Amino acid sequence: MSENTFEGTMSGQPTTILRFGVFELDPQAEQLRRNGLTIRMQPQPFKLLRLLVAEAGHLVTRDQIRAVLWKNDTFVDFEQGVNFAIKQVREALDDDAERPRYIQTVPKRGYRFLAPVEPVRQGPAQPAAGATSDLQLDKALWANIVELRLAEEARRKRLKLVTVSLVVAAVVLAGLFLMRSL
Repeated sequence: MSENTFEGTMSGQPTTILRFGVFELDPQAEQLRRNGLTIRMQPQPFKLLRLLVAEAGHLVTRDQIRAVLWKNDTFVDFEQGVNFAIKQVREALDDDAERPRYIQTVPKRGYRFLAPVEPVRQGPAQPAAGATSDLQLDKALWANIVELRLAEEARRKRLKLVTVSLVVAAVVLAGLFLMRSL
């Protein structure tokens, strides 16, 4: 996705909103919305999210992130700064580093945005109806993948609960058996 994707002007040209899952990223207004509700983000995490979404499906290296978030004459603990910004982006997206739905960590290299991104023009010019059919299919598939991952996570939690319950019951029964035999 090019930088022009983010361009929109006051002269009546359309603004491009970037949709992924239940989120909309409005680069011009510098807003992230979930189901229409604005999610507050600090400027650097927002820039990082915008970069990741613009490069969806591709590796974004830590050096690329440094170039976007900090100018050459800025002195910061870069490693900790990137980690903190990624953490804030993940919190905004309700994403988990262990089971990512949106942001995949590529160890020692960078990050990859996983969800398909659908550019949606807001304003006078609207895309043709057939032009977004592949993106709509990708979005529907992604929604199903997210639902499956959430269902799998819920199943794992139930399995853990059942396992812990069985172990506790076995320990209690063993204790009762030992007390009766004494």
